[in-house]
Amino acid sequence: MRELGAPLVALRLLATDLADLPAGCVAVSTVYPDLLELTFHGDLAVFEAWREALGIESGRVDYHEQGDGRTRVLEAECEFAGARLRLTGFAKTPVRTLAGAV
Repeated sequence: MRELGAPLVALRLLATDLADLPAGCVAVSTVYPDLLELTFHGDLAVFEAWREALGIESGRVDYHEQGDGRTRVLEAECEFAGARLRLTGFAKTPVRTLAGAV
Protein backbone atom coordinates (compact mmCIF):
# COMPACT_ATOMS: atom_id res chain seq x y z
CA MET A 1 0.00 0.00 0.00
CA ARG A 2 2.97 2.29 0.48
CA GLU A 3 3.24 3.02 -3.28
CA LEU A 4 -0.35 4.31 -3.22
CA GLY A 5 0.38 6.72 -0.39
CA ALA A 6 0.17 9.96 -2.39
CA PRO A 7 -3.29 9.42 -3.93
CA LEU A 8 -4.67 7.99 -0.69
CA VAL A 9 -3.45 11.00 1.30
CA ALA A 10 -4.94 13.28 -1.37
CA LEU A 11 -8.26 11.45 -1.09
CA ARG A 12 -8.24 11.81 2.69
CA LEU A 13 -7.58 15.55 2.40
CA LEU A 14 -10.30 16.00 -0.22
CA ALA A 15 -12.78 14.12 1.97
CA THR A 16 -11.95 16.47 4.83
CA ASP A 17 -11.35 19.82 3.12
CA LEU A 18 -14.02 19.56 0.39
CA ALA A 19 -16.55 17.40 2.20
CA ASP A 20 -19.46 19.60 1.09
CA LEU A 21 -18.89 18.82 -2.60
CA PRO A 22 -20.84 15.97 -4.21
CA ALA A 23 -19.11 12.60 -4.16
CA GLY A 24 -17.91 10.99 -7.36
CA CYS A 25 -16.52 7.62 -8.32
CA VAL A 26 -13.01 7.21 -6.90
CA ALA A 27 -10.21 5.17 -8.49
CA VAL A 28 -6.68 4.42 -7.31
CA SER A 29 -4.55 1.85 -9.09
CA THR A 30 -1.12 0.27 -8.84
CA VAL A 31 -0.86 0.77 -12.61
CA TYR A 32 -0.60 4.54 -12.03
CA PRO A 33 0.40 4.74 -8.34
CA ASP A 34 0.61 8.55 -8.27
CA LEU A 35 -2.89 9.08 -9.72
CA LEU A 36 -6.22 9.71 -7.99
CA GLU A 37 -9.22 9.75 -10.32
CA LEU A 38 -12.57 11.33 -9.52
CA THR A 39 -15.32 10.67 -12.06
CA PHE A 40 -18.74 12.30 -12.14
CA HIS A 41 -21.67 10.96 -14.16
CA GLY A 42 -24.80 12.75 -15.31
CA ASP A 43 -24.15 16.36 -14.32
CA LEU A 44 -21.28 18.50 -15.60
CA ALA A 45 -22.11 21.11 -12.94
CA VAL A 46 -20.61 18.73 -10.36
CA PHE A 47 -17.41 18.53 -12.42
CA GLU A 48 -17.36 22.33 -12.59
CA ALA A 49 -17.84 22.68 -8.82
CA TRP A 50 -14.82 20.43 -8.22
CA ARG A 51 -12.77 22.22 -10.88
CA GLU A 52 -13.43 25.59 -9.28
CA ALA A 53 -12.78 24.31 -5.75
CA LEU A 54 -9.41 22.93 -6.88
CA GLY A 55 -8.49 26.14 -8.70
CA ILE A 56 -8.16 24.51 -12.12
CA GLU A 57 -8.45 27.16 -14.81
CA SER A 58 -11.26 26.57 -17.32
CA GLY A 59 -8.73 26.81 -20.16
CA ARG A 60 -7.07 23.63 -18.86
CA VAL A 61 -10.25 21.56 -19.32
CA ASP A 62 -10.43 19.22 -22.30
CA TYR A 63 -13.82 18.70 -23.94
CA HIS A 64 -14.85 15.97 -26.31
CA GLU A 65 -17.87 13.91 -27.21
CA GLN A 66 -18.18 10.17 -27.45
CA GLY A 67 -20.83 7.66 -28.45
CA ASP A 68 -21.53 9.38 -31.78
CA GLY A 69 -21.99 12.68 -29.96
CA ARG A 70 -24.44 11.35 -27.36
CA THR A 71 -22.14 11.91 -24.39
CA ARG A 72 -20.21 15.05 -23.45
CA VAL A 73 -16.93 14.56 -21.58
CA LEU A 74 -14.88 17.07 -19.57
CA GLU A 75 -11.39 16.18 -18.29
CA ALA A 76 -8.81 18.09 -16.26
CA GLU A 77 -5.74 17.28 -14.17
CA CYS A 78 -3.87 19.05 -11.41
CA GLU A 79 -1.38 18.30 -8.69
CA PHE A 80 -2.91 17.94 -5.24
CA ALA A 81 -1.17 16.92 -2.02
CA GLY A 82 1.64 15.18 -3.88
CA ALA A 83 -0.64 13.24 -6.22
CA ARG A 84 -1.81 13.71 -9.76
CA LEU A 85 -5.57 14.33 -9.59
CA ARG A 86 -7.72 13.67 -12.66
CA LEU A 87 -11.31 14.88 -12.85
CA THR A 88 -13.62 13.45 -15.50
CA GLY A 89 -17.25 14.40 -16.03
CA PHE A 90 -19.79 12.66 -18.27
CA ALA A 91 -23.23 13.90 -19.28
CA LYS A 92 -25.72 13.12 -22.01
CA THR A 93 -25.77 15.58 -24.87
CA PRO A 94 -29.14 17.38 -24.96
CA VAL A 95 -31.47 16.06 -27.68
CA ARG A 96 -31.40 18.28 -30.73
CA THR A 97 -34.63 18.67 -32.62
CA LEU A 98 -35.24 20.11 -36.06
CA ALA A 99 -37.23 23.33 -36.12
CA GLY A 100 -40.78 22.62 -37.21
CA ALA A 101 -40.45 18.83 -36.89
CA VAL A 102 -43.48 17.06 -35.51
